[in-house]
Order: sequence, then structure tokens, then C-alpha cells
Amino acid sequence: MEEKKFDLNSIIGFVLIFGILIWIMYQNQPSDKEIAAEKAKKELVAKQEAQAKADKAKTASLPAAAVTPGDTLQLAQLQKTLGGFAYSATLPSAKEAFTTIENEKIKLKIANKGGYIVEATLKEFEKFKKGSGQLVELIKNNNSNLNLQLLTTDNRTLNSKDLFFEPTLEKIGADQVLSMRLKAGANEFLEYKYILKPNDYLVGFDIRSQGLNRVLNSAKPVDLHWDLKTYRNEKSISYENRFAQIDYKYNESKYSNVSAHGQGKEETPEKVSYVAFKQHFFATILATEKPFETSKLQSDDLVKDEKIDTVFTKQFKADLPLAFSNGEIDYKMSLYFGPADYKTLKAYDKNFEKIIPLGWGIFGWINKFIFIPLFGFLSSTIGLSLGIAIIIFTILIKLAMSPITYKSFLSQAKMKVLRPDIAELGEKFKKDPMKKQQETMKLYNKAGVNPMAGCIPALIQLPFMYASFQFFPAAFELRQKSFLWADDLSSFDSVVKLPFTIPMYGDHISLFPILAAIAIFFYMKMTSGDQQMAAPQQEGMPDMAKMMKIMIYVSPLMMLIFFNSYGAGLSLYNFISNLITIGIMFVIKNYIVDSNKIHAQIQENKQREPKKPSKFQQRLQDVMEQQEAAKAQNKKK
Repeated sequence: MEEKKFDLNSIIGFVLIFGILIWIMYQNQPSDKEIAAEKAKKELVAKQEAQAKADKAKTASLPAAAVTPGDTLQLAQLQKTLGGFAYSATLPSAKEAFTTIENEKIKLKIANKGGYIVEATLKEFEKFKKGSGQLVELIKNNNSNLNLQLLTTDNRTLNSKDLFFEPTLEKIGADQVLSMRLKAGANEFLEYKYILKPNDYLVGFDIRSQGLNRVLNSAKPVDLHWDLKTYRNEKSISYENRFAQIDYKYNESKYSNVSAHGQGKEETPEKVSYVAFKQHFFATILATEKPFETSKLQSDDLVKDEKIDTVFTKQFKADLPLAFSNGEIDYKMSLYFGPADYKTLKAYDKNFEKIIPLGWGIFGWINKFIFIPLFGFLSSTIGLSLGIAIIIFTILIKLAMSPITYKSFLSQAKMKVLRPDIAELGEKFKKDPMKKQQETMKLYNKAGVNPMAGCIPALIQLPFMYASFQFFPAAFELRQKSFLWADDLSSFDSVVKLPFTIPMYGDHISLFPILAAIAIFFYMKMTSGDQQMAAPQQEGMPDMAKMMKIMIYVSPLMMLIFFNSYGAGLSLYNFISNLITIGIMFVIKNYIVDSNKIHAQIQENKQREPKKPSKFQQRLQDVMEQQEAAKAQNKKK
């Protein structure tokens, strides 16, 4: 019986697949150097914070009702301390009070002190799981801060977060407009203006000053410091944290991010148009019509131990300078509080959708122009349940790729027919590998067989495989959508909770990865029996049959390990994809490809004049002939 061996192209394909998978899992991990730098940086930050506290103790705070309208002496003292903003202390708003604005989608709570949003709630989405009753709150309990560092003309530094603003809420048409003014006089103020439209996640946010030339030093820009400590919103904090990062647009049309795996990493892009504090499925974005000339962005991972660190995922920070224009500040900006959903973000026509990690180059194109429209059509237009939509989506993709699968299998069948001839050449030129290669190439040409025909179709399918690894984790539609035993297709489908943690695997057992691993096992068993090596085993080469036997068991094991904590939607896709591939291969083998006809066709081709070799084949043959000539010349010497 002929020994069953695996095609070399298939080995290359599987190695590439798992190489990509490992790269996806472990890309951008911090190095020892980065960890050491992070430690030093934290020590420096601690020293700076201690100094800031000491400085703050020297600066007079602004107590509620600290000044009464007739107290001239006390007002003069505060005027000197607060660089002109003591007028705010005489206002009724100089107290801990809040103003709430809301529409159908979001609810915002703005404090008098600091004038910034202290609560941002998304009305349509729940934390952790559907039915939990806990709405997603992007901002609450002082996890976020927006502060302007104001330099006065007498060289004092004030922080807007410590000063009181006066709120004025009005309705203009259907819009709610909230003006928060930090006053230095009746017509001298710093204003934050919030504009909330109906049924919208985007909030207009303007910052401007009026008449502050005598109060503020306009020689240097005003430093805007914005930070956010992101709350956990999903079932798996480690999986959610993997996709939390800072994204930004700069230099008009360039996009980048501060790595999701960063430990205190900083970026300093110029001319920044927006900064997005992106969580897995939600985002908080600050956009500006007039770009920030410089910036400083920083991301810190707060999940050191996912059993202990269960509340927050990342600490995001952005330092953005506001330049003066004719002695005043005037920036028209906007704030987005909402889902990190591709279609929702794209609708704003501000390039917000670039924060969705769909992959670079061809992988992103496949997702944008094939996966997203097709899946959106199945799930939204037709209205299928998300699990059924994934299954039909997978079937359509695999059927579209079936001609490539057929080409690959046909090439393998032709190579199988040529194996006896190749083996004969191997035996005949056993002592002359160069000559053997030349004669083998001639045989391929004479028989009309392209040895690369089996590898190229496999490589064509790789971009679609990688695109799926990007698409499913980013698909907001899957969040909290159930299918069969999975209560959330965007997270793992745990069926058993383990009383212990297995390294690299986790503390639970997910069922869809197990099914996908079984499908891979049977697919590889099937291909290992049907696909044959293009040439007999050569001396000095590893035993490919043994390697294949190892791969049959290693591949499913890798699937179990890596996908146990991945979203169930991706595991379901891989399970159905492998089932369909097995079915297509079975049909091709038993009902389409006829080995006898292929053998007869190759024998007929051998009798004809050999085809003119392709340019690549001709170059390869020329190189081998040159090497053979050089080898013969060396022997003569």
C-alpha cells in the first residue's frame, strides 16, 4: 500500500495560518525595556503628583459663597489670588450643583465646578449581559476629567476644574444648548457650550473666551488635559481590554493608535483632528474643527490580574494645547459618547469609523467591501438572528471560494498522478540533486502541470481567513446577542465553569471552540489521506508524514487554547467554515475530479510537444543550468 503523505503546500499553508494566529494573539506585547521604562515613568509621575499637591495647597480654593457682592476687601484678595476670576465667587452658581441634558440615546450630567461632564450614560445598552439592568456609563464617579490650565497675566496658574461655572440652559429649536461660563466680570468669561441634538450620540462642544485679554497670558497656548479611566462593560475583562486603545487622526488624513497592550506608552502626533478613547464596543471621542498643533497621548493598562482588577480596563490621557487667536480662545469641537459600531460612526462623516480595527491593506478592504455589507444585509435587511446570519454568511463565503478549493484539489490530484514518475527521477538521479530538479521541471512542463497551482489558491484564501479574525471581534452587532447555548456571541460561550485556572486556557470551557477543533481534526485527517507529496522523501529533509501526524493533533489543540476565551461568533464561524470545507472536498473528490481522466490527460500531454515554459520556469531552469555548469567547472579544477 502506498504511504500516505501530506502535500508540502498544505504544510506551508497551516504554518502560515498558525503563524498569523500567534501574531494576532501576541503582537505588541511589552518588552522588558518597556516595562522598566514604565516603572521609571510611574516613579516620576508620583513625584510630580506630590509636587502638584504641594503647589495646590499654596493656591487658594474657591469656596461656595466665599464672597458676597458688597465685600470689597475679600473680593480684592480673591481677585489677586485667582487672577481675575474672583467674580465667579459672587454668583449663585458658586456651589456644588449639576445640570442634566438628555435625548433618546444619552444622558449627560454637567457640574458647576469645572463645567465638565461628570456622568455620561448610554440609555440603549446594558453592562455585562442583556437583562442586567445596569446601563453602560462611560463617565461616572470622577473617572474622567477635562481641565484647562490657565496662565494669568501675573504668572499664576489656575485649573478650570477647581473653579465654578455659571450654567444657562435653553432650547433652540429641537436642540438643547447648555452654556457654562467661568466669569471674570459681567462680560468677561471662559465658556463651555454643549449642544445636544435629538436622537444623537454626538454633542457639540465649543470652548471660547471673551474679554480675557487682561486676565490670561496669551503668549502660550492653554493646556487642555483630558483623561478617562475606562469602566469594564463586558463579560470578559481580559477580552475587552485587548481591544481598548487610544486612536487618533492627525496631519489631515493619517490615522494611528497608542497600542492596546501599552504600559504607559506615549505618542506625540501633530495637528490632531480627533482623539478617541476606545473601549471594545464603546468609544468616547473628542473632535475639533481646528486641529491641535501638538499633543501628548498616553495609555496605561490597569488589568494586571483579571481576578482582582475587575472594575477598570485602561487609563487614557491626552494633553492638547488650545492656541489663542487675537488674544482669545475659540475652538469648535464635538464629543461622541456611543457604540464603537462601524456603520454608526461612518454616518457622522468625520472618519470616526477608522477607530474600528478592520485590518490593514487587503484585509481591511475585504472587511469594508465584502464582510460588513454582506453581514449587514443578512442581519439587518433580512432580519435573521445573528447566529443564523453567521452560518449563512459562512456558507456564502465558502461557496464563493469553492472554485479556488477546486483548483487546489485538482492540482494535488495531478501531482499524485505524477508521483511515480517523480520517484523514478529521484532514484535515477539520486546522486545528482541538481540534475534531478532540472528533469523534474521538464516533466512538469511536458505533462502540463504547474507545481505552484496547489499553493497559490491556498494563499489566496489566507486574506479572507485573517479578515475574519478582525471582523468578528469588531462586530458590534454580536454584542449580547444569543444563539443556542451562547448568551453573548461577542464573548466566550462558557458551558462549564472550572474551579481552577488552566494556564493559557482559562477557568471555563467553551463549546464552540471544541466543535471547531473537532472539525479541524477531521478535515486534516481527510486531507492527510487524500493529498500527496509532490516528490518522494529526500535525504536531509524531515519526514513530512510524521510532521503531518503531529499537525493533525497540534492544530485542534491550538484551536482549543486560543479560542476558548475568544468571542463565540468567531468560533462558530470557524466551526461552520471547516464543516463546509469538508463537504466541498468530499463532493470534489467523489463527484467532480476523476483521477482516471486526469491520468489519461497527463499521459496524452506527455506525447505532445512540451509547452513553452513560462518566464519564471525559464529563469529557474537557466539558474539551475548555470549552477550545474559552475559545479562541473569546479570539478575540473
